Amino acid sequence: MKLIVAIIKPFRLDVVRDALNTLGIEGMTIGEVTGFGRQRGHTEIYRGAEYQIDFQPKLKLEIAVPSEKAEAVADAVEQAARTGAIGDGKIFIYDLERVVRVRTGELDENAL
Repeated sequence: MKLIVAIIKPFRLDVVRDALNTLGIEGMTIGEVTGFGRQRGHTEIYRGAEYQIDFQPKLKLEIAVPSEKAEAVADAVEQAARTGAIGDGKIFIYDLERVVRVRTGELDENAL
C-alpha cells in the first residue's frame, strides 16, 4: 500500500478530483496549507503600504491506494494539477505499513 501526498494549487482541486474519480479512487483527505518553494513569496500593496507575502495558499491531498495503483494515481494528479506555471506543487509517495478502518476493524487493503 502507498500513501500519496500531493501539494497543489487550490483552484486545481476539481480537476484533480475528476481525474481521480475516473481511476475509481473513492476517497482522499484534503487540508488547507501554506508554504513556499522556488516561487518564494511576492509583494502586495494594500492601502499604499507594501507587504511581503512569504507563504502561498495550497491544498494538501492525502490518498491511500493499493501499491499497484500508486503510479497511475500519481500520474493523474500530476497531469490534472499542472498549469505550467511555477508553484504547481509536489507529489510524494510513501509506503504504508498498516491501515485500519476504525468502524469495522478491517485491515490494510480491505480498509481502503
